[in-house]
Amino acid sequence: MEGQKVITASEMARIEKASIDAGASDAAYMNEAGKAIAEITHEFISQHHLERKVTLLVGKGNNGGDAFVAGCYLLEHHYQVLAIALFKQQEVSPLSNKHWKMFEKLGGKFVSELPSDGVLLDGLLGTGAAGPAKEPIASLIEKANASNLPLLAIDIPSGLGGNDGHAEGVVIQATYTLYLGVPKAGFFLGLGMDFTGGLIGCDFGLDPSWIEKAKGVAFLLDDAKMPTLLPHVAPTRHKYEAGYILALAGSPGMMGAAHMACMAAYRTGAGIIRLFQEEESGPEEIVHSAWDPHHFDEEQNRAKALLLGPGIGRSNEAKEKMTYILDHMKIPAIIDADGLFFLAQLKNHVFKTPVILTPHRKEMERLLDEELNDPISQCQKYAEEKSATIVLKGAPTFIFHPGKPALIMLRGGPGLAKAGTGDVLTGIIAAYLAQGLETREAAALGSWLHGLVGERICLDKTEYGLIATDLIEMIPEVLREIV
Repeated sequence: MEGQKVITASEMARIEKASIDAGASDAAYMNEAGKAIAEITHEFISQHHLERKVTLLVGKGNNGGDAFVAGCYLLEHHYQVLAIALFKQQEVSPLSNKHWKMFEKLGGKFVSELPSDGVLLDGLLGTGAAGPAKEPIASLIEKANASNLPLLAIDIPSGLGGNDGHAEGVVIQATYTLYLGVPKAGFFLGLGMDFTGGLIGCDFGLDPSWIEKAKGVAFLLDDAKMPTLLPHVAPTRHKYEAGYILALAGSPGMMGAAHMACMAAYRTGAGIIRLFQEEESGPEEIVHSAWDPHHFDEEQNRAKALLLGPGIGRSNEAKEKMTYILDHMKIPAIIDADGLFFLAQLKNHVFKTPVILTPHRKEMERLLDEELNDPISQCQKYAEEKSATIVLKGAPTFIFHPGKPALIMLRGGPGLAKAGTGDVLTGIIAAYLAQGLETREAAALGSWLHGLVGERICLDKTEYGLIATDLIEMIPEVLREIV
């Protein structure tokens, strides 16, 4: 499931320096980086039928040198290329100075104001910059963001922290970030995803062995591998083989959460769902049972997975049921919503069966009983201590599992920030648990499918118009395309 490795900007600087110390050429790296950036810029302009005009935003460091190299390649391909250089030529890095001269020699022009058309190429601050952008860079970032022109950031949007996504002060609002080598942790932490836009990798000639040696903080989820996790559907299977789920969900006035979770599980392939809730309004496919601990224990002998928490509320009755189940679980479970609220009160609880927890940031802080300042290390530690798989919902979604590297899932989008979408996710993952997937695989495949379905809906209904029940009806359509 692991795709590209994600490392900090500091680790990237370390391995790049180590490769140069071992004989690689920083000049060759800059040339390859600039060439790749120019090719991607050309493709972007061609695809969007834009004016063949590029304006370089150039700072002091080698990030600006990358921009000059890209500008030189574009000039050779008959682009109009302008540059706004905020510092004198003698103030920039030696490599940048070299390519500044070449840029002028090839006919590149320097200007003091942003044009009204074309594309902007951000080479103001690289991943090595620390702290907020200072003047005169800060003012140019503000003008660039206000220009409404497409913004392509080289390696990282200027002003964004490459290690942690810290965004103090103004930051380039990139249309795409053309990252060099591997994605940086700052893209996915803090406010990183508010600024990076789309991500496109640029090969600058670093030998893959250096990336293999680099200390990673996580891996991107490999989209191409996800369909291979889909459970096999045997022609002779019956509904219990398809996946029998026991659900503790819903309460008076909050039955929508239970219904959405259960129907999402059905649409994802589950064969039968028994909801321990006396109220029988709602979809006819759901089997209802009054809560009875003895009956629940009996059904666990036949069921394959538990779905716990959506809409159960925080009453004493809900607490008693949830506490009983946590103490008597025999089969894999997914716990969400108010189930997590009660779990947070049981600090010393030890899970006896495989379990998936699906908190959002505030719920995770409640489980940890501390602020989430370093989500990757804090959540991984909790996963190890509790022997649990964790799906930390957000932009992006992180998946943690004991003894395994963290996964970063990029599918989805802001349209999923609606009431009920988390209940749908719980149902999807429960279905994969019930169909026999291990917790890490079920969490990854379920989160990925949920995000994919959300993207598909937003193509038609936009991020404004998506609602949770749209997801349930779209699941079969997306599955049909995948299989």
